[in-house]
Amino acid sequence: MLQTLITRLRKSFGLEGHPVIMAYRGYGNPRKVFLKGHVLDDRLLYESEKGDRKRRNFLAMLSRYMSRAMPHKTVKATFAGREFTFQSDEEGYFEAALQFDIPLEAEGWLPAKYELPDGDVVPVSESSVYIQEKDSEFGIISDVDDTILISHASKALRKLRLILTKNAKTRLPFSGVASFYRALQTGLDKDCCNPIFYVSSSEWNLYDFLVDFCEVRGIPKGPFLLQKYKANLWEVLRSGGGSHMHKVDKIRHLLEAYPELNFILIGDSGQKDAQLYAEVAREFPGRILAVYIRDVTGPGKKEARLRELSAEMKENGVDMLLAKDTAEAALHAYENGFVTEEEYEKVCREVKGKEWGAI
Repeated sequence: MLQTLITRLRKSFGLEGHPVIMAYRGYGNPRKVFLKGHVLDDRLLYESEKGDRKRRNFLAMLSRYMSRAMPHKTVKATFAGREFTFQSDEEGYFEAALQFDIPLEAEGWLPAKYELPDGDVVPVSESSVYIQEKDSEFGIISDVDDTILISHASKALRKLRLILTKNAKTRLPFSGVASFYRALQTGLDKDCCNPIFYVSSSEWNLYDFLVDFCEVRGIPKGPFLLQKYKANLWEVLRSGGGSHMHKVDKIRHLLEAYPELNFILIGDSGQKDAQLYAEVAREFPGRILAVYIRDVTGPGKKEARLRELSAEMKENGVDMLLAKDTAEAALHAYENGFVTEEEYEKVCREVKGKEWGAI
């Protein structure tokens, strides 16, 4: 019944598109690489523009939540000169861990192509895969909502309004985020490239939106690790943000995938990032260099609890900073040798100028 209604709505709104492979950015080390994506039917992709009207933004977002999964499809991936095949699951999702007996020599971002070899007329999809670079100083794992992207994640109606009426070119980041993340990516060596990963409670439906948003705002490229694909907007409203415990699993996975790297964790006070990051720090002693929590809730019981948690983490050798803005986090990063003075000053200028404004 529900699927019939969704099909009718797709036709009435003109959202019928072509089947697509949504290939997500992969990642790994020279011996083990992770690829993932979705096989979807009727996924209409819009190229958003800054001047788009609310109706077009609404239709674009609606198409993200009205796609049908294509289960049990054979996916062929071409990567590093080799071909691999795997199956999509009941929800059209595929994920594969590729093992290389002879370590990959190339590093950084490498191309990957995906197609359906069983006669389905589906365009070849391209993505890129990050392979750990030998000169990386550390890694960065960041939340998305209310950490880099103004989302009002704790206020359901305001968040829904932003999702449905704005696009990647009109949504706003917090001031200083782009320059701070670029500074962390560069570290102390301008020839270095520290990897950045985005772990979020946003669902995979928003993947292309988040990629576009980061590109438009100059936020460094990195793989996204998101939540389960939602079949419709009703699932989003019904489930809310969930427990967020999946973040711990994903961060644990990244630390195990890059055993030689220590990490900086970045989140916000609107959800439970601080508590989750503290759990990770306890599980991986010595691997977490610092935790930056953007204060989006202000004074109250939550702030008091966060400061208590910060004191507990300090005793275990991890600084957790509750920062009122990006410049405050950048100052700590500079004082602890994560970024240069020049890059720290760039962050301060961006924050002071508030280049992106607020909503």
